[in-house]
Amino acid sequence: MAGSPPLPPIPTAAPVGMRAWLLSSEPSSRWQARLGRGYLGWRTFSRNPLAVIGLAVILLLVFVALFADVIAPYSPIAGGDLRTERLLPPSALHWFGTDDQARDIFSRVIYGSRITLMVVMLVAVIATPIGLLFGTVAGYMGGWVDTVLMRITDIFLAFPRLVLALAFVAALGPGIENAIIAIAITSWPPYARIARAETLTIRNSDFIAAVKLQGASTPRIILGHVVPLCMSSLIVRVTLDMAGIILTAAGLGFLGLGAQPPMPEWGAMVATGRNYLIDQWWVAAMPGLAIFVVSLGFNLLGDGLRDVLDPKAAK
Repeated sequence: MAGSPPLPPIPTAAPVGMRAWLLSSEPSSRWQARLGRGYLGWRTFSRNPLAVIGLAVILLLVFVALFADVIAPYSPIAGGDLRTERLLPPSALHWFGTDDQARDIFSRVIYGSRITLMVVMLVAVIATPIGLLFGTVAGYMGGWVDTVLMRITDIFLAFPRLVLALAFVAALGPGIENAIIAIAITSWPPYARIARAETLTIRNSDFIAAVKLQGASTPRIILGHVVPLCMSSLIVRVTLDMAGIILTAAGLGFLGLGAQPPMPEWGAMVATGRNYLIDQWWVAAMPGLAIFVVSLGFNLLGDGLRDVLDPKAAK
């Protein structure tokens, strides 16, 4: 109307913060939805202080392994003067002392983290796909395929992991590469069992039936729909198994079947230090402490990931 005062401007919504954007109940894109799920997972994970400690230990292991050349003050292989620097106790010059070859134990522990990280990564890369393939195929196909694959799995599960790894290493020969192969061969059966159990719960689901009606082949259903749903449980189990993998590798090194001298492998270092356990305790205690801390870190991290990734856990 003529002469009427102008209408006030319509107030605009206040800027949405990042947290509100991540927690939006109506995400505008798939990327936003994924980021929101990741943020919720991190909130659940961070509520567990022990899990955060475990993550910090593993990140420290990765950092030390990557920058071992910078962190280690001495060579892990070359020793000092055997007359004056052999079996020295921990001091400001040698933080963890020296061993029977006058080598700095701190430097050897630092470089040994590379071997430990390499073992757990390669075993996970080798064993996880094998177990995932066996389990998903057996659970989805059923029948005689399930029977054959699970009986093979039962044969591997019938032997203790370390005993079976010893048998494979004895057949392949000592060495870090053969030790990794032996540990991977003995690590996949539990993953196959978990993948099979997960597959049995989803193979008759409605969305699987819908995919079949669309003409998807069996390999496409297994790889594209069944495997992704099994990954969360498998990631938790693999993380929890890392401690056992480290202990198995250390056990093989302790028996002289893993990494060979002069490689700074923690299990082999403990084996060397057992001869001096009474008087020079640090030779075996320091690498043993490293094994304990890293194994504990993986266990704590696995517990935290289970809280985040387990769909059956209460949120």
